[in-house]
Amino acid sequence: MCSFILAFSGKSVVAMELSLCMIVKNEEELLEQSLHQLCPYVQEIIVVDTGSTDRTKEIALNFTQQVYDFPWVDDFAAARNFSLEKASHEWVLVMDADEVITEFKTESLRTLLSVEDLIVGRIKLINIIEGKRINERISRLFKRKLFHYEGAIHEQLVSNDGRPYSTVPLEITVEHRGYTSAVIQRTQKTARNIALLKRELEKCPTDPYGLYQLGKTYYLDKNYGEAAAYFKQALALPLNFHLEYVENLVETYGYALINCESYAETLGLINYEKYYAGSIDYQFLIGLVSMNNGRFSQAIERFLRCIGDKEGKIEGINSYLPKYNIAVIYECLGYRAEAISYYQKCGNYPAALKRLREI
Repeated sequence: MCSFILAFSGKSVVAMELSLCMIVKNEEELLEQSLHQLCPYVQEIIVVDTGSTDRTKEIALNFTQQVYDFPWVDDFAAARNFSLEKASHEWVLVMDADEVITEFKTESLRTLLSVEDLIVGRIKLINIIEGKRINERISRLFKRKLFHYEGAIHEQLVSNDGRPYSTVPLEITVEHRGYTSAVIQRTQKTARNIALLKRELEKCPTDPYGLYQLGKTYYLDKNYGEAAAYFKQALALPLNFHLEYVENLVETYGYALINCESYAETLGLINYEKYYAGSIDYQFLIGLVSMNNGRFSQAIERFLRCIGDKEGKIEGINSYLPKYNIAVIYECLGYRAEAISYYQKCGNYPAALKRLREI
């Protein structure tokens, strides 16, 4: 593998060598594509296998000789930290086998090279869940000697001296395909994750992040009742509403309640307006809350706030999705012309095209 060069404004040229650190188990279906896409951007590939019984190690050896065995001890942080120990370069990029690079702009790494050491680069992760593309930012690029992981599951990056660290968004985009139904069934992720999360919660029953992750796991398994119950427990605890996971907690709790048809209970989510008024993801959710509670004027107002250039977590949340919901409201109220107008504004959104054919 070759290191890449960062050139800025035709002036200085800086070499940045990256070690890729990845832990795997039975990933033969996805690993080759993931490593192939990453090769141009890293000089060293570290693959830590936690007990594969398929061709995973064989595939990994086609890309690197640095394939290590690590006995699985029900602790993702332990495996992650082992992979960091095996890296030889200062900077590491942490990836999973079910993630594929779709964009990697090296110029975005300039900030990492020009500021203090305690900084972490956050990549854009696109989760593909039942055909929907949901975006989030995650911390993945850092100096390995300054950080370690903690947490048996959904491990968190922590500085070695306990100090808070700064983050910077990178123009690196990754598609995460591990939430597709086929992959979840093949790896039995849900059952494994629930067992690990419940074990961790036994140690600290009032850990809001653990409760959030357990609720999220149930949500992905479409067990919306259990998901809502754990989300509700987490929201009853003292929280820092500026943390990204807390915003996700509020939003996913709302969608869990909607899926449970607990519409009256969703009205309580309006109380979080003071924290998330500027979030189009929150505005869209409150639009759905208002819509499902018969507050149609308020719903239209919320959906209109979503339309624009601001990026949200869900694809289409700033364009065709709010327009479609406005059209549905107009159609339900008997305003046929207005409904048709908004369906037409949805472009090629299949649900809107279907309504235009039927209306």
